[in-house]
Amino acid sequence: MTTQQLVEQIQKKRSFLCIGLDVDLNKIPQHLLQEEDPIFAFNKAIIDATHHLCVAYKPNTAFYEAYGLKGWKALEKTINYLNEKHPEIFTIADAKRGDIGNTSTMYAKAFFEDLAFDSVTVAPYMGKDSVEPFLAFNNKHTIMLALTSNQGAFDFQTLNVNNQELYKQVLETSKSWNNSENLMYVVGATKAEYLAEIRQIIPESFLLVPGVGAQGGNLQDVCKYGMTNQVGLLINSSRGIIYASSEEDFAKAAASKAQLLQEQMRKELETKF
Repeated sequence: MTTQQLVEQIQKKRSFLCIGLDVDLNKIPQHLLQEEDPIFAFNKAIIDATHHLCVAYKPNTAFYEAYGLKGWKALEKTINYLNEKHPEIFTIADAKRGDIGNTSTMYAKAFFEDLAFDSVTVAPYMGKDSVEPFLAFNNKHTIMLALTSNQGAFDFQTLNVNNQELYKQVLETSKSWNNSENLMYVVGATKAEYLAEIRQIIPESFLLVPGVGAQGGNLQDVCKYGMTNQVGLLINSSRGIIYASSEEDFAKAAASKAQLLQEQMRKELETKF
């Protein structure tokens, strides 16, 4: 998917919502455990109920890898279902990969070719040769961790190195990498006050913003400091949507929560455009 196609979907749906499909068998409705593949059954119901309200889905691969082969099969069925039924929706493999070049190439093939995701999250700690293999794929996007929403982000990301915070140096350096136009960045919603300075470095890049909802991030602040003329934002909510109910009405409850966020996003878009 190209960036322009993503922008067109945002404009059409009046939404820049990304729904995280982080499936924990201890949290899904108990009746689904009787299904042959409860993870996929849960995901399918959530997708069927919410696809008109969002522009992206983001399975965190850890929630699938934890269940071994069955979990990976459920992830494969989920991405195949999305690509078949809703090819207009942007898909994100939240895998946070990052390794030496030849290993990164194989990770990229796994997510871009075998599973056919539109994008994958990566960690930049090992530098350009760990990220550029992902950037080499046409019409695929690499979403690099920049400033995350967890408390441990302050251990390294905001350290002052040579009179500049480390995350800013990472952003600046990444712009020089081959095919950097395929980069997007993760910036946590709980760090909304940093967005104005981030936009000075990457004024047009898309940002994946987790932390709205269960983690306490504020949508209005993120839009105020982070929105661009092409919107430039994908706001992710996971637990706050998919676990809105643990009963048989879970999909309907998820749709209601998603619609609340979508309505807020529509208002933000109307204010901006």
